[in-house]
Amino acid sequence: MATFISVPLKKSSEVDLVKPLSKFVTATYPTGEEQGEYIRAVEELNKLRRNALGRPLDKHESSLEILLRYYDQLCAVEPKFPFSENQLCLTFTWKDAFDKGSLFGGSVKLALASLGYEKTCVLFNAAALASQIASEQNLDNDEGLKAAAKYYQLASGAFGHIKDTVLSALNREPTMDISPETVGTLSLIMLAQAQEVIFLKATSDKMKDAVIAKLANQAADFYGDAFKQCQYKDNLPKYFYFQEVLPVLAAKHCIMQANAELHQSVLAKQKKRFGEEIARLQHAAELVRTVASRYDEYVSVKDLSDKINRALTAAKKDNDFIYHDRVPEVKDLEHIGKAALVRATTITPPLSQKFTDLFEKMVPMAVQQSMSVYSQRKAETVNRLVGTMREATNLCNGVLASLNLPAALEDLSGDSIPQSIAEKARSIVQQGGLQSVEQLIRDLPELLTRNREILDESLKMLDDEETTDNELRTKFNQRWNRTPSGDLYKPLRAEGANFRNILDKAVQADQVVKDRYNTHCDMIALLCKPENELNAAIPSANPTKTLQGSEVVNVLRSQLAQLEEVKKERETLEGEIKAVTFDMSVCFLTALAQDGAINEEQLSLAQLDQLYGSYNQRVQASLRTQEELLGQVQTSHQEFSSLKQSNTEANQREEVLKKLASAHDSYVEISSNLREGTKFYNDLTEILLKFQNKCSDIVFARKTERDELLKELQQSIAREPSAPNFNVPAYQSTPAAPAGGPTPAPRTVFTPPAQQQQPQAKPLPPARPPPPSFTPQAASTTPTSAPPTGPPTGNPPPLAPPNQAQGPPYPSYQGYPGYFQMPMGYNPYAYGQYNMPNMPNMPNMPYSPYQATPGQGGYPAAPPTGQPGYPGYPQQPPQQQPYYPQQ
Repeated sequence: MATFISVPLKKSSEVDLVKPLSKFVTATYPTGEEQGEYIRAVEELNKLRRNALGRPLDKHESSLEILLRYYDQLCAVEPKFPFSENQLCLTFTWKDAFDKGSLFGGSVKLALASLGYEKTCVLFNAAALASQIASEQNLDNDEGLKAAAKYYQLASGAFGHIKDTVLSALNREPTMDISPETVGTLSLIMLAQAQEVIFLKATSDKMKDAVIAKLANQAADFYGDAFKQCQYKDNLPKYFYFQEVLPVLAAKHCIMQANAELHQSVLAKQKKRFGEEIARLQHAAELVRTVASRYDEYVSVKDLSDKINRALTAAKKDNDFIYHDRVPEVKDLEHIGKAALVRATTITPPLSQKFTDLFEKMVPMAVQQSMSVYSQRKAETVNRLVGTMREATNLCNGVLASLNLPAALEDLSGDSIPQSIAEKARSIVQQGGLQSVEQLIRDLPELLTRNREILDESLKMLDDEETTDNELRTKFNQRWNRTPSGDLYKPLRAEGANFRNILDKAVQADQVVKDRYNTHCDMIALLCKPENELNAAIPSANPTKTLQGSEVVNVLRSQLAQLEEVKKERETLEGEIKAVTFDMSVCFLTALAQDGAINEEQLSLAQLDQLYGSYNQRVQASLRTQEELLGQVQTSHQEFSSLKQSNTEANQREEVLKKLASAHDSYVEISSNLREGTKFYNDLTEILLKFQNKCSDIVFARKTERDELLKELQQSIAREPSAPNFNVPAYQSTPAAPAGGPTPAPRTVFTPPAQQQQPQAKPLPPARPPPPSFTPQAASTTPTSAPPTGPPTGNPPPLAPPNQAQGPPYPSYQGYPGYFQMPMGYNPYAYGQYNMPNMPNMPNMPYSPYQATPGQGGYPAAPPTGQPGYPGYPQQPPQQQPYYPQQ
């Protein structure tokens, strides 16, 4: 009776996890110990998959442990890598567990770029292997019974978990083996078998019959539910597996019900309800007879049948001779209770007892994404503060240059280079002068062109693949059921459009810098000249030595020194702002653990305000100080200008000095802008190369998926019928033999009636001996049927006819033109009676007389036209003459 159902495992194609995951680790984490540790973990994960799926697994707990450990690792790694079709694309291919395929079509399989699909299939294999391990247990001892119940409940829970999660995990129609209907049925079957094992353990432990009856009745109920699930689902019986399972489920339902009735009858006997005892035993015997008559090839019930029949015989004997209790109808019997002592195991990772997360130190993707957004917010905050200070400094420099300060205070002699101008000239020369700026300007178009080419090539890959996908979708229509490339590439195209917008803005910024350089190019070139040439280029003016030592000059110098102090404080403050660091991952991980989600905006803004609030106040204070000092400087400069002697030479000199000071400031700013632009383009090149790799990876994955789908479509097309069913014309079918007289039969060898039942194997006629020589006129006479005489010889076996052209082998009928008519009375076997000198395509060759065995008559000739057949000659059934002669 111990027939248990196990589930076959799915088969998977090999997948290289190392290359794509290592590429992601290299791109995401900086070079160092952390990156090396993660790459080693990736290699371990790939090895774990090969051990779990790349080889046949023994029906042992250690093999199940490997599968469960791989499943747990998939669950742990899923939130830490961006597995999706348009990011980290890994395509997993699995074959249907139940569909064995065909000779030309192959088995059904599905390839998806989804880690959820991989998890579902691995869990299916774990459930299937658990069912196989349970079916291998020795149910004669207590340990085997406990292990079988444990594994059947695990299998039931795993199949039930797949039923609840498969559609959301795949987002498309799964193969039939992991469809909700199939795995739901398998879950019921496994639970029923677990209940049966508990029944067997209760029987082995000799528990009370009332308890055993309830356990058996509950098992029968479970088997009945599973049977109905198989029977009423339209798609399940298509599998040969379920066609074999159905009779086992039906038999188990009857057997468990019979066991319940058997043990309940013992309880009735104890309560002295002898009629009820007999009724239950009769019902149990009837159920067992049903199993023996219908499902004997699947389940043996001999022992149970003997046990029930012995109990029934004894009960009837006692009741007939002693108790005389009335035997009630089965429908009037009290219903047997139910006791479910099994339940499907809840699937909550980790399922493995030896699980250790290979990527324990890696934060989940939700935290990584929050960290990325936080880093952007932090960079924006830092850039805003630094940019505000730099704008204020540039404003200060511009105001002082427009007032010719501090050069106006240093140029009191009127004929020498002011000290500030000389320092600025030396600074420009030290920084490379015009040559460095012009080289930076020449490099920018090159860098821009390189970035544009990378971006264009990346988007072209997407365009080409999308065009191919659209063409195939138009060709195959609904059969092309994968995600459209246009929908899949939307995030990448948005990212590419953002990069293009960034490049366009960069080009505009480059043009602004070039225009500014062209404006100050002459003055910058003048500052790069030797000191004597620079002094000669500056106009001289009347000395203003009378202002030296005046109060207004001293006030201006004091104010300018205060401004310089403010600038130095800003440089220090800028360094402090850039040096601020804080690890937000701890904060995000805590929020994820507590709330299950991360409110990144709220957490980030609160932390940034705490980190940079004080710096923001210091920046604003610096701006207010500068504003006050600039106002004082402008007031003092007006007083200073009114005291100076005003003449044309002095005005020209002051104008040149202003331009030189402004040229220096512009040079510093232009150089800084060009270096930032060069760094920007180089950094953007790395980002665009990553974008290009991302596009290349997804296009490659899509091509692989496309090839797999095309192969599946070819196989499905090969399995389809080449044409719809049609009715065969009446003349091509073989009608039944009419009751009338014989009809002309095609030329064939005479076979006994026993052999006529096999029309497929037609024996050939014996070899033709040469006929005797006689006149050609004999051919027109009716051949005699007398047997020829001769010495006794053995009848030779049939031989193949000669390779010469023998003419049409069959007589043709009226209505089929183009075939020769045989002469009337032609007998193909009366070789010794005549020759055929004038037959078409028949050579005139001598024949020797046919030597027949003494006492054996010759072959009878065909009767003349219109006469009945000779007696004893077996009549051939009428046949429809085909178009073409038969060989």
